[in-house]
Amino acid sequence: MSIAIGAGLRFTQLAGKSPWTDEFATLVFSLGNSFKTVPLNEAIPLNLLMQPLQPDPAAGASAVLRHLFAEDHHPPLYFVLVHWWMQLFPQSGYVSLWAARSLPALFGVISIPALYGLSWLAFRSQLVAQLAAALMAVSPYGIFLAQEARHYTLAVLWVIASLCCLVVAAQHLQRRRPLPMWIVLSWVVVNSLGIATHYFFTLTLCAEIIVLLVLWWRQRREMGSEGAREQGSRGAGEQIYSNVPASKYPVKRNSHRQSSWWRIYAAVAGTVVGGLIWFPVLQSSYDPQMTAWIQSSDRNFLEWLNPLFQSLAAWITMLALLPVEAASLPVVIVSGALMIAFFVWAIPLLYRGIRVQLQQPSTRLGVGVLGGFILGAIAIFFAITYFLGTDLTRGARYNFVYFPGVIAVLGASLAVSWKATHSQLTWGLNGKKAIALIGFVGLLSGITVVSNLGYQKYYRPDLLVSVMQRASSHPVLIATTHNTLVQTGEIMGIAWELQHAANAQKALLNPQFLLAHQKQGRCEETNCPAVAILQDTLAQLPRPLDLWLVNFKAPVVEAPNCFAEEASILKTPVDGYDYQLYRCL
Repeated sequence: MSIAIGAGLRFTQLAGKSPWTDEFATLVFSLGNSFKTVPLNEAIPLNLLMQPLQPDPAAGASAVLRHLFAEDHHPPLYFVLVHWWMQLFPQSGYVSLWAARSLPALFGVISIPALYGLSWLAFRSQLVAQLAAALMAVSPYGIFLAQEARHYTLAVLWVIASLCCLVVAAQHLQRRRPLPMWIVLSWVVVNSLGIATHYFFTLTLCAEIIVLLVLWWRQRREMGSEGAREQGSRGAGEQIYSNVPASKYPVKRNSHRQSSWWRIYAAVAGTVVGGLIWFPVLQSSYDPQMTAWIQSSDRNFLEWLNPLFQSLAAWITMLALLPVEAASLPVVIVSGALMIAFFVWAIPLLYRGIRVQLQQPSTRLGVGVLGGFILGAIAIFFAITYFLGTDLTRGARYNFVYFPGVIAVLGASLAVSWKATHSQLTWGLNGKKAIALIGFVGLLSGITVVSNLGYQKYYRPDLLVSVMQRASSHPVLIATTHNTLVQTGEIMGIAWELQHAANAQKALLNPQFLLAHQKQGRCEETNCPAVAILQDTLAQLPRPLDLWLVNFKAPVVEAPNCFAEEASILKTPVDGYDYQLYRCL
């Protein structure tokens, strides 16, 4: 049932939302194409801008690797998989957005039974595993990741697999048994594939290292306590054991422990080797301008608080998200109020469940390992954000690093409520009804995401094209400043929507595009290269002309007979796009 519901939510309206710049990177590179084929500093037609989105039957996996390493900074595993996946679909015209998004959606569906397996391994309870799988099926955050043509759901699968190995390792340490070599090898392979999917998977590994360090410290302390007790016992019976070396008993007792730790050390060493393979690739392809959006400069007091609120928002949406991004203000207010009421009720219930599970000998280790992993990952996020000046909390999608652990722990918590009575809960609900309410809110949350009323795309070119259609009746030039492939993707989003409008016979007149390149992202001087390029281009185009400056990060110097339009329709805010219309007569 959970798999069916999860699949239905993840494949509903899969291609209904406009692709955004990161998804265009997936589309272009997975086809084996390059962004560099798009001409810069000149007016180009729509079909030339969209050319990298046309499948090339001659392009193979080697072309994917070549262009990805030359123009982007991500590891290649996912892009090669998408390249092979899209060859299963008919290829004519432009690339199929549904085909590109269907692979991460499929990975998202697979994560449901995968999380069932992780939860069962950690807690040896079918009830916990079933509840965790149900939460994963309807998690709005999980659905958001699954409907992106990006690598996050594949990375989530690697996180789940790596956590399975971590849990098994912790259980063997507790039982003082050596970790089987096939687990060690599997752990190394999974971790290496995780790094080859997304470099931030290393944050998952760092959080796992924190858990292992805590386990190592606790065992060292226990060994010290056992040694002291043995020394005392030996002192009491020294007449019997007077001829036995004092070191004999600790060595025998701890031999299995040392064997288990050496195998874990081997897994760590193998993972390091598997990760270092990609270091030269990352070093050669890394472009600081591609990650400038998460770099933090000097902060005021409110900006210091932003990471806390951004993190809280991401944590909340792992469980519930109502239509807080709807166009209707009353709907937003009601949705926000209901979410507050829901979490005021749910948080004590979830906290009580975790506390009870920590008190149970059979579940204490699972909650401790996964809970420690979650806290360790969050600590790493905040350390990088506040001490290294890279605000990872700005990208909610980066929380894939520990997302499966959160859902597994929530499943364990709800298992306690399953048998609770009316007196133990609030609102007069017994455990089963309380869990049914949480599931119902989760289902509504999933519908919210697929309906684009929550976790909306970062860019909304569909809204901008709608404004253009209503405001322009002359030929159009859409101009932006170009710095990296990010800006190419921003304008491709507009072209994508214009292409669909053309198919629906709602096209603008002869749309052309200008990507005026300048090395810096934003130029504050009046002699910016982009300004001169824009003026030269306008001088060559016939009039009348509607000039749309979109995310144009340079001071605008009006060309002859070009005047800013101030119509009210141009005040409509559009996510991801700043725009201004000029009438060139």
